[in-house]
Amino acid sequence: MKPWLLPSGIQRGLPFILPDDWTPEQALAVVELLDDLRERICAHYEVPLHELLRELCQPIQCDEDPAADTSDPPF
Repeated sequence: MKPWLLPSGIQRGLPFILPDDWTPEQALAVVELLDDLRERICAHYEVPLHELLRELCQPIQCDEDPAADTSDPPF
């Protein structure tokens, strides 16, 4: 069995098992609940979430730039 790929990237931890006998209506109700929860969290934490996501998505900056070394001539 392949591990599920989650949006968070988490690949291990406590397993969460979904019941096999949910009806499509029950599954939809859970999906709608999660969508509503996501909307409420995003509305409440909109600015801090955007700032954190921007920070996490920026490329890692290296303190040393080999191209900026002027002690050696480029030829």
